[in-house]
Amino acid sequence: MTFAFLSYGIGSVTLERFKMVGTMVLVFYTLGLLFEVAAIFMMAFSSSGGMGSWHGLIGELAFLVMLVNTVWVWSVYVRKGFDSQVNKWLLNFTKAAYFFWVVAYLLGIILVIWF
Repeated sequence: MTFAFLSYGIGSVTLERFKMVGTMVLVFYTLGLLFEVAAIFMMAFSSSGGMGSWHGLIGELAFLVMLVNTVWVWSVYVRKGFDSQVNKWLLNFTKAAYFFWVVAYLLGIILVIWF
């Protein structure tokens, strides 16, 4: 999960900083998504309670938002090519998606430490 956090974070900060879809943004968004999927599978197989908890629901929603954000970035690349400028909607969605994902990530850490 931490690798997903770092990869998705680097991709999001790079997109916000340069306001364009470049190689680094695509690589880190894709890595973040792959790490997230791997972490979800590991948690699902090691968990005895399943994904029915409210933490599981928040995690699932955070993953869906992350997936939408990654697909949106890739669609900008496919339509406009490398180093294409992104619009303000995508930048705002990226900020909100990353914030929501960080909240879910931190909530998971707190639950692991305290429970």
